[in-house]
Amino acid sequence: MKSVADAPGFQLNTQDTPPVVVTSDLRKVYRTGFFLNQKVISLKSCSLTVYKGETFGLLGPNGAGKTTLLKLLLGIVRPTSGRGLLLGKPLGDRSAKQHIGYLPENAYFYDYLTGWEFLQAQAGLFQIPKSIQRQRIPHLLELVGLSKSDACKKQMRRYSKGMLQRVGMAQALINDPELLFLDEPMSGLDPVGRYQMREIILSLKTAGKTIFFNSHILSEVEKLCDRFAILTQGELVCCGSLNDLLGTQNTYYVKGQGGNGEIIKKWILNLQFAPDGSWQGELQGDSYDFLASLRLMGGQIIAMNLLHPNLEEFFIKTVSEVPI
Repeated sequence: MKSVADAPGFQLNTQDTPPVVVTSDLRKVYRTGFFLNQKVISLKSCSLTVYKGETFGLLGPNGAGKTTLLKLLLGIVRPTSGRGLLLGKPLGDRSAKQHIGYLPENAYFYDYLTGWEFLQAQAGLFQIPKSIQRQRIPHLLELVGLSKSDACKKQMRRYSKGMLQRVGMAQALINDPELLFLDEPMSGLDPVGRYQMREIILSLKTAGKTIFFNSHILSEVEKLCDRFAILTQGELVCCGSLNDLLGTQNTYYVKGQGGNGEIIKKWILNLQFAPDGSWQGELQGDSYDFLASLRLMGGQIIAMNLLHPNLEEFFIKTVSEVPI
């Protein structure tokens, strides 16, 4: 597995930043069948580290083991082998759970409670004093963009999917957690809802929260995450930042006219000439040297665009390379 958390391009200084999630050879095997004599390997030897203040994304196709890993970290299920630490405590430690927030992908909400009543109930589980609840609940409702009228007067059975996601995010933050787990937080949301959820996550990131989330939406991972990992068939196949894994080398697609065609061929990959005398293709080599050479040849640039690495292509390629 490629692990480049300590690479120079990573924006957090891992020497000064303590880890909040650490797993070592974490493995989960389920037994199925009438006599429980069949084994299904859901997670294979997973080792990763997430640092304080980091936004970490976990990518993978359906059935890759993402939710299993999340349940292991949260202590909902026990690992078959391996070990891990959460906020410096062993996985499943009750004292660590006081400092964790969790938004499940398919959360169950009490239909006949209002959003406000639901948040009060959640606050009671953490033994948060009433005086603090009266300040924190309105603040959280404002943060997630849910009106006080909807929260106080409307039962949750009448909430839209977006409103339920907002209430779910508010309950995940009710204990002011140090570490926040989000399982598919954009699931089922329309573009406006996804934008609003992204803004909430960015505000939490600015506040210094550590965020660990699963997602199928690659564009959101690009915008939000400091680092990400790809999990497929229960195996963690890569981990790092976008620059670490996709590379930072700048490749330009250029279009120009004039100059010496034979010399231009040495610079431009997949060079194509048009009937009007213009040419285009991918620039190979130093862009400043090319522009200087083209100027000496009497040529000129019509357009020059930076080709950014594509996370979707990298994801598809990485997943397809893992043998079934």
